[in-house]
Amino acid sequence: MKQASSLLLLLLVLSCATPDKKYSTWKVKGGNAEGIQYSGLNQITKENVHQLEVAWRYQPHDADTIANRTQIQCNPIVVDDVLYGTTASLHAFAVDAATGEELWRFNPGGPNEGLGVNRGVTYWEEGNDKRILYSFGEYLYAIDANTGKAVATFGSGGRVSLKEGLGERSKELMVLSNTPGVIYKNLIVMGSRVHEGPVAAPGYIRAFDVKTGKLVWTFHTIPQPGEYGYDTWPADAWKRVGGANSWAGMTVDHERGLIFASTGSASFDFYGGNRKGQNLFANSVLALNAATGERKWHYQIIHHDLWDRDLPASPILISLKKDGTNRDAVLQVTKTGYTYVFDRETGEPVFPIGEKETLPSDLDGEEAWPTQPLPLSPPPFARQAFTEDMINTITGEADSIKPKFKTIRTGRQFIPPSKEGTVIFPGFDGGAEWGGPSYDPQAGVLYVNANEMPWILTMVDVRMKGEVWAGISLYRTNCATCHGTDRGGDGHVFPSLKNLQGKFDK
Repeated sequence: MKQASSLLLLLLVLSCATPDKKYSTWKVKGGNAEGIQYSGLNQITKENVHQLEVAWRYQPHDADTIANRTQIQCNPIVVDDVLYGTTASLHAFAVDAATGEELWRFNPGGPNEGLGVNRGVTYWEEGNDKRILYSFGEYLYAIDANTGKAVATFGSGGRVSLKEGLGERSKELMVLSNTPGVIYKNLIVMGSRVHEGPVAAPGYIRAFDVKTGKLVWTFHTIPQPGEYGYDTWPADAWKRVGGANSWAGMTVDHERGLIFASTGSASFDFYGGNRKGQNLFANSVLALNAATGERKWHYQIIHHDLWDRDLPASPILISLKKDGTNRDAVLQVTKTGYTYVFDRETGEPVFPIGEKETLPSDLDGEEAWPTQPLPLSPPPFARQAFTEDMINTITGEADSIKPKFKTIRTGRQFIPPSKEGTVIFPGFDGGAEWGGPSYDPQAGVLYVNANEMPWILTMVDVRMKGEVWAGISLYRTNCATCHGTDRGGDGHVFPSLKNLQGKFDK
């Protein structure tokens, strides 16, 4: 099928309030606490950018082509003329930002070597105590920013487990963090990446003391008895359902003392017969008290997700003018191609949102939610339906796709998964992707890197003997998130596990 990826401009309909900030540093992932990925520096312009020359290169020399570890997804930060980041093998490093000279490199090593990806590090300081915090495998590490050595007084030997506070069942399950935590005073607030299959850890949001590593608070994204949202799940869901994790990152309003987090879907991604209900706080924008983790407000973007519609990027903080009044808002882009804007204090939608009726599921045991919230404005930045006339006719593959197209379900958003095959468009990667949007506060323009690649989701019945299912369950629990349910890898980070006997003699 036809793939379209493009850079789209989403012009906010109303004028934006002019900010006083200069946006001249890049001390956190995304450039600033608002996460808008914008710089006010003007030395490089459209007129002189062609004159740029390479000033220096930093070669970590740890890329591994055999293990398919050659890319760096990290968004580096710069503090006091030192650039901090991570390598292809997820080692933390510090280099002189002016010369590229390596100042130190930190390699945790061990069984988590090269597991997952890393998209950034977090900086904290108090007086002469300066630290880099970053995740490697299932651990959060604290590193002395001056020496590159682990801070021994943080947790156990400079690290804490990202499984802490997730309960006994999570000890043998995958828990990572691709995205750096955010700092509020002496707390680092962490999200997580967990498995997306039937057996997964819960994606609770947690805050750790930056100095000691002690767990300070936990917000249950799958509510427990007595907590708000508990009645949107089966009574025992908190004991067995996983996901609803904030893997895309968070932003901080330091003046209000609020953390804004976006969450992903509950596990299993594509079947919710074991989690009937609306499923708060999966697929939600959350505003939490940064000091205590207490919920201030929430808005669920997808009810009872069946399409892997995680919120793919962290919320960003903007200021705009509506009806003649300046408003501080939080903005969330989505895989569906829509943009949601909320009042930071109340969670009230700044632009109207309607509940769109959706189709019921015909899978045994599934109860798709009858409506989904879609903004009436601004308009979507990605097309909303894949139709037969959109099939690429340049190559001969079109002839083989058209017969298949007549047997699958397509033509609108939120068609439930089916045995015949359901087109997911925009696809599982978006719409908006994990890199997130960039916002120009001077011009009031939102830039979104939008993906329009369709996918086909086909559900199958699985009936297997116990010993066969045990092996498959073990693989899905520990390996499938990285290497895929078909063992084919992802073509970028995680290699294929097919035909291993032909590749290795041991």
